[in-house]
Amino acid sequence: MKLDIVAGVLNKSRLALSKAITAVENEQEDAVEIMCKLYPHTGNAYVLGITGPPGAGKSTLTDKIAKEYRKRGKTVGIVAIDPTSPYSGGAILGDRIRMLELSSDEGVFIRSMATRGSLGGLSQKTAEVVKLMDAFGIDIVIVETVGVGQSEVDIVKTADTTMVVLIPGMGDDIQAIKAGILEIGDLFTINKADREGVDRLNIEIQMMLELNPKSVAWKPPINRTIASDNQGVVQVVDSIEEHAVYMRESKELAVRRAERIKTEISAMINEQINRYIAKEVINTSGFDNTVKQLQERETNPYAVVDEIVSKVLK
Repeated sequence: MKLDIVAGVLNKSRLALSKAITAVENEQEDAVEIMCKLYPHTGNAYVLGITGPPGAGKSTLTDKIAKEYRKRGKTVGIVAIDPTSPYSGGAILGDRIRMLELSSDEGVFIRSMATRGSLGGLSQKTAEVVKLMDAFGIDIVIVETVGVGQSEVDIVKTADTTMVVLIPGMGDDIQAIKAGILEIGDLFTINKADREGVDRLNIEIQMMLELNPKSVAWKPPINRTIASDNQGVVQVVDSIEEHAVYMRESKELAVRRAERIKTEISAMINEQINRYIAKEVINTSGFDNTVKQLQERETNPYAVVDEIVSKVLK
């Protein structure tokens, strides 16, 4: 079956792509083999991360950006990170409901994913899903995050270009700046720009960028949009494309992708080690005895950890 899925993904079968994503999300037995066989076919898609505080209109803007890319002849994949349902553990699917019109376009593939407790609001499986869409042959993969605050910086680990969306008048523009969101932005979009306070927010972003320049060569542009009316979207996509050109010509893209690989490998190693420790150390009767010894102060946590680490490393 896994060979059918792999062949299907490479032959642009949407059903096969859906099955591959489901296999990865649910950690099915054939998930690793599917990823191994498809990995040589990745590295061609350009990944755009869209982040920002809740209520900034990220989903509406994502929808309009995807439509603009379709007008330009590009295929688009959207990974919409939704909050986890407290009942099923699955994505609530709010983003997909807002993008119903796009879902009928054969050149667009939308997948909602649950955060599943991931602190960054970015599912741990996001990187794998991006790779699957990449192997499928999608040109632009948009990862839209849930919008949960400081840990939104996780998007940098997945995206080639990161766009921060802010809106005036919410009182959290400064909060967004404090959260470090400004430091990760390659470009900024002030959405709902018909609201009062848009000029003040523009100036605040500009001032913060001058205090903390990301790159001497690349000055992050600040665009204004009213996404609900499709105003300013063309300029935003133009800015994304300009940044993509800069990333390639400056060789920064290769550097960023190398960092991404390091981060992914590190996370995978940690995950494997954590599973091993949970199975072979924590969930054992011997460890229960160790806990009792710690409660009675017959040993100390530092000695216990040193002993466990020594055994694991052997």
